[in-house]
Amino acid sequence: MSIENQFTKYAKDYDNNNIIQRIVSKALVREITDEPKRILELGCGSGQIFREITWEFDSYKAIDFSHTMCEIHPKAPNLVVKCFDFDSSSFKDEIENDTYDLIISSSALQWSKNISKLLENLLPKTKNFKAVLFTSNTFKEIYEITKKEKSILSQEEIKEAFVPYKALFEVFDYKLFFESKKELFDYIKNSGVSGENKLDFKEAKHLYKNYHLNYLTFEVIFITI
Repeated sequence: MSIENQFTKYAKDYDNNNIIQRIVSKALVREITDEPKRILELGCGSGQIFREITWEFDSYKAIDFSHTMCEIHPKAPNLVVKCFDFDSSSFKDEIENDTYDLIISSSALQWSKNISKLLENLLPKTKNFKAVLFTSNTFKEIYEITKKEKSILSQEEIKEAFVPYKALFEVFDYKLFFESKKELFDYIKNSGVSGENKLDFKEAKHLYKNYHLNYLTFEVIFITI
């Protein structure tokens, strides 16, 4: 299953399964010290970032590659929600003549197939960039058991892409605890964080048998330019 289809499949339940995403979105918006009027958001999802914006803006362009996410995103004056893969040439064309007071992204850029190229397209458009990304250490205990290839960028790969822009980094670890193993595995399935690396029945059975923790771990990196 592609990453796009993964998010689309569980879009309507996403707000009930994205606790960590909501936490980091709130934290990211709290770091905004001014009130930018022209905003571009990448990976807008069902509106976690947008719901935290309390000031008036002149234009807000929200981008997501899931049509279902775009459909359920909140609507507002001066807000436009568009469905694009931010790695695509069509997205590059979409923002070709734009400039922004702020480009922001929460829990999305780790899916980029070429983050260095994406940054080349984005950063000339703004002097204010804020993002938070999950790293490949998210669900690390699961990967240790399954031996599956990690589908998102490592902390080192992310930092390497941003170093030329003199970015500031902060890395945080979170643990999300569950009352039962079933609840934990339902979260993995429905949250969308697991990306493309779906387990087959045999692999899932092996993981269920050998995963003895009552929590999931998440590593996130906050980035400011």
